[in-house]
Amino acid sequence: MGAYILRRLLLVIPTLLGIMVINFALTQFVPGGPIEQIIAQQEGQGDVFSGFSGAGQDGMNSAAAAGSETYAGARGLPPEFIEKLEKEFGFDKPPLERFLTMMWGYMRLDFGESYFRSISVVDLVLEKMPVSITLGLWSTLIAYLISIPLGIRKAVQDGSRFDTWTSAAVIVAYAIPGFLFGILLLVLFAGGSYWRIFPLRGLTSDNFADLSLIGKILDYLWHITLPVIASTISAFATLTLLTKNSFLDEIKKHYVMTARAKGLSERRVLYGHVFRNAMLIVIAGFPSLFIGVFFGGSVIIETLFSLDGLGRLGFEAAVARDYPVIFGTLFVFGLIGLVVGIISDLMYVVVDPRIDFEKREG
Repeated sequence: MGAYILRRLLLVIPTLLGIMVINFALTQFVPGGPIEQIIAQQEGQGDVFSGFSGAGQDGMNSAAAAGSETYAGARGLPPEFIEKLEKEFGFDKPPLERFLTMMWGYMRLDFGESYFRSISVVDLVLEKMPVSITLGLWSTLIAYLISIPLGIRKAVQDGSRFDTWTSAAVIVAYAIPGFLFGILLLVLFAGGSYWRIFPLRGLTSDNFADLSLIGKILDYLWHITLPVIASTISAFATLTLLTKNSFLDEIKKHYVMTARAKGLSERRVLYGHVFRNAMLIVIAGFPSLFIGVFFGGSVIIETLFSLDGLGRLGFEAAVARDYPVIFGTLFVFGLIGLVVGIISDLMYVVVDPRIDFEKREG
């Protein structure tokens, strides 16, 4: 197993490098870089940073402060100002040199500083990460708590009316995009056309600091309910069907028939023999499911519910062409995703020691 893990770890390096090369190359062909963003604002062609926080706006103004005195409100900017911006952002160098410099910094855990916010990329990610982790953990745990019992019951009652109508509900839930379901929740329960039961945005209320401990917990749960439901819906559907199919496969095996022939109760057969084998793929998939919710759903859900997490940060960085934030988070998240893939394989071995990846490779 040690040799297998070592090979997987070594494979992380070229895979991560390939991810960075492809994305860096793509940005070279995308119009509207950070310099164009500042020029557009200086010339009054619109504010692409309107969704940013006040601190982000201040950071952007400071980045362009060097040329603000020479700008007199006329259309067009002095070439000296443009050259100064290019030198400040490093765009006076060839793309290959910029890429190698960036990767050398990443190897030293130096991810640079945001173009438009006076804060390093690491500090920015650490500041936003708790919100996304909270959303991902709650969504994953709730998905498991609902899907496993539901999937087991569907497997036991396969073909029944309960199995039929729950399958229809699960398929509908899987087919609904997360952002559309989130909008539906906002319209129905957050002051849209119907009821105002839950808050429209944010993770806490304005008076959160003045609340008691119980009040803070209730306020937090009140705010997180709709985002968690919206991000759980697709994971819940997938996990339910996965659990059902896994149990059905195990129930049809010979050892189950042997256990029943010995006179064991159906409950003992199900939970004493079938459960461990059937739950192998479900339990081992926990890390990858969490990462899927953490990365995939956070962008849409956090933006929709105005949660100040990594998903919203990535969206704003992409709109603003804040390359240090884009590539820094891409590098970190790509590394996390690859490591989680290895952890998922290890989870299979922990749940069922009979699995040997080295023999399978051989």
